[in-house]
Amino acid sequence: MAEPHHDPSRSTPSTVPVPRVLHDTKTLAGLDSARTGALWRLAEPGRQLDANLVRLPPNGAIDRHVEPDLDVLLLVVSGEGTLTTAQEHQPLTEGCLAWLPHGSGRSLVAGEDGMTYLTVHRRRPGMRILGPAAPGTAPPS
Repeated sequence: MAEPHHDPSRSTPSTVPVPRVLHDTKTLAGLDSARTGALWRLAEPGRQLDANLVRLPPNGAIDRHVEPDLDVLLLVVSGEGTLTTAQEHQPLTEGCLAWLPHGSGRSLVAGEDGMTYLTVHRRRPGMRILGPAAPGTAPPS
């Protein structure tokens, strides 16, 4: 027997996710240029993604690091900079979309006018409190 068709109009409004515009990134990127760091974060409950709009100051940098677990998409919203990998330096300009695969080493350096970029990746699982370690075992690293 076929399952009945699900009619979203019969669901309670508080349990049905609704697509919506969150922000205008041009407006956020145009905020006081002295403001740096995370300008906006996706914080909607029940989401499967994390996203951040980040501004680096002129010539600001994110040091070389490796994200071991998550692929990241990076979209340059304003300004320009350089993405450095183990193989090369890649220019980043407004509108540039870069894929940062998990396990890859990379660093970012903003240009002379700074750089604002959006990152999007799968949401990290919430923090868990682990019980005490069994005697004779090392804590997780």
